[in-house]
Amino acid sequence: MASSYYSLSFSSSLLPSPLPQDSHYHHRSKHTTAANHPIPRVLFRCATGSSNSSVAVPKKRHWKEGEYPGYSQTPRRSNRSPIKNIKKKLDRHNNAKAWVPTVTEDLTDRIQKKQWLQALEVFEMLREQPFYQPKEGTYMKLIVLLGKCGQPKGARQLFDKMIEEGLEPTSELYTALLAAYCRSNIIHEAFSILDQMKTLPHCQPDVFTFSILIKACVDASRFELVESLYEQMAERSIVPNTVTQNIALNGYGKAGKFEQMEKVLMGMLESTTCRPDVWTMNTILGLFGNKGHIEMMERWYEKFRNFGIEPETRTFNILIGAYGKKRMYDKMSTVMEYMRKLSFPWTTSTYNNVIEAFADAGDAKNMEYTFDQMRAEGMKADTKTFCCLIRGYANAGLFHKVIGSVQLAGKLEIPENTSFHNAVLFACAKAEDLMEMERVFTRLKEKQCLPDSTTYSVMIDAYKQEGMSDKVYDLEQQKQMMTANGHNGSEGIEMESLVDS
Repeated sequence: MASSYYSLSFSSSLLPSPLPQDSHYHHRSKHTTAANHPIPRVLFRCATGSSNSSVAVPKKRHWKEGEYPGYSQTPRRSNRSPIKNIKKKLDRHNNAKAWVPTVTEDLTDRIQKKQWLQALEVFEMLREQPFYQPKEGTYMKLIVLLGKCGQPKGARQLFDKMIEEGLEPTSELYTALLAAYCRSNIIHEAFSILDQMKTLPHCQPDVFTFSILIKACVDASRFELVESLYEQMAERSIVPNTVTQNIALNGYGKAGKFEQMEKVLMGMLESTTCRPDVWTMNTILGLFGNKGHIEMMERWYEKFRNFGIEPETRTFNILIGAYGKKRMYDKMSTVMEYMRKLSFPWTTSTYNNVIEAFADAGDAKNMEYTFDQMRAEGMKADTKTFCCLIRGYANAGLFHKVIGSVQLAGKLEIPENTSFHNAVLFACAKAEDLMEMERVFTRLKEKQCLPDSTTYSVMIDAYKQEGMSDKVYDLEQQKQMMTANGHNGSEGIEMESLVDS
């Protein structure tokens, strides 16, 4: 299984698209020629009316100069070409007007595809043009993009460049910059930005700013900072909203702090300003479902329904995933039938949960059947789909099908993130192919994916089985360094709803 099987290639062009020949000027030139145009009837009447008078009556002007071609006493040659320098200026003007939307569309496309390096190159190309003035919204999108791609220093440089160019910062822009550091778990720098915002009258932190910081703190298990942030919000009379409380619920639940979680939840149930919603429901169900507490999950499902909260597709997907992990296939099927009955569509996540259930059990036959049905219904597979397939085939001992899945992922241009490489590493370890495992690990770093705790755990276990203590020691040192740098590899809830505009 060569690592080249799952390489991706990207191609792009920053050149403006070719322009058609401009016909507007030639159109005007043709019809301004007297030889090709009859004398207007109104002008003809004026001329005949003045012939009976000895005093010359000046001709009445019916059109402003340049508005209508009229009649010229010195006819132009019909085949005369436009003046050369004017034609060049018109072409240059039209080329510039057409070039700007082409490149700005390319910039938008790069941002949507999360190609941060290419997006910055296009942006720099635009900034060099005298007719282009970047706006606040463009900087916002780029800062958010750099934050998502783990480039907080690049986000800071772009932010500083924006200030140098005279654009006034806003609370939203500072919040986006703060979020970029939070995504990379650089919490001390995020708090520094918060302190800076407090000194600026027009950039004061709001509930979204504090919500992002609270999420970063709960992800890092810095719960003492969470309490401090709540106190700061109270001092500023900022009331936590439902999003803030959902973040705290999720953090407390993942850390096993059920007492604090219940306290927050009870406060939401009694509140008039931040009532629980379907996200609260999904958070609680997901926490109990992931821990295998099926009865608690079902009990809270009924409580939320009685509270008047209606489930959504994601709610049912959480239930399916929880039942699948416990191999309760009858209940899993019941939920899927219930979704059909209520006209809730089966999504990629629905199929992924079913595929994952069979993959964990090493049931390759049912896993393949579910995947084939997924593709037959036109549902697009994603990275998690192939992670589950690779792990499933590895659990079933079908390593030749692992290779086939990796090749298919390459053909479908499935993004190769850390989770994808971890699945391939798991398959290599299962096959006891340590040489290939090392090649995949090298490939992971070449693709600029950060190893996480799962990466090191899989490799350390594989080396331990072979008694390779020196390799185990090196990887444990790397893992400790990763933890010290704050890269814990956790993939928490996305913050798009908090910072994206």
